[in-house]
Amino acid sequence: MNSEQIAVYLGLGSNMGDRGANLAGALEYLSQRLKLVEKSSIYDTMPEGNEKQPRFLNMVCKVMTHLKPPELLTLTQGIERKMGRHPGHMNAPRPMDIDILFYGDQVIKEEGLIVPYARLQERAFVLVPLAEIAPGLKHPVLNKSAKQLLQELGRVHGVVKWQPDKEQECTGLQ
Repeated sequence: MNSEQIAVYLGLGSNMGDRGANLAGALEYLSQRLKLVEKSSIYDTMPEGNEKQPRFLNMVCKVMTHLKPPELLTLTQGIERKMGRHPGHMNAPRPMDIDILFYGDQVIKEEGLIVPYARLQERAFVLVPLAEIAPGLKHPVLNKSAKQLLQELGRVHGVVKWQPDKEQECTGLQ
């Protein structure tokens, strides 16, 4: 059995209930089974796909794990359910969403699991926090760093650093 730990990047998002507390709770659950190495700032973001729902809080964290990809997926989905997520429509509001963005440098295409995260290069809510903590991380298919992907995305709309004690401006980052 290979005991080597794999570096994994997870995207976390919440747009129901106390979004900040939801992210903190998810990090606590994750840290019970995974080694939490680094976490990004939290960003207040516009929803994609279904704009008629509350704004999200999003962040990215780096963890180390011995879990295989299907086991990690089972863990993240279990945390989502524990935090009140119910299976439903795609892009529906949810108290917690945990996506496996990268699993080492592996490319995985299985039923219910695509890694790297599908359309990551189009998602400012993923790229902004990812580039913050891992600007040089290379996408194994596109062969570009997180920083390059963010630069290629161009102007970032609707993603602002979250300040829980201040009113949010929804103008986005330049």
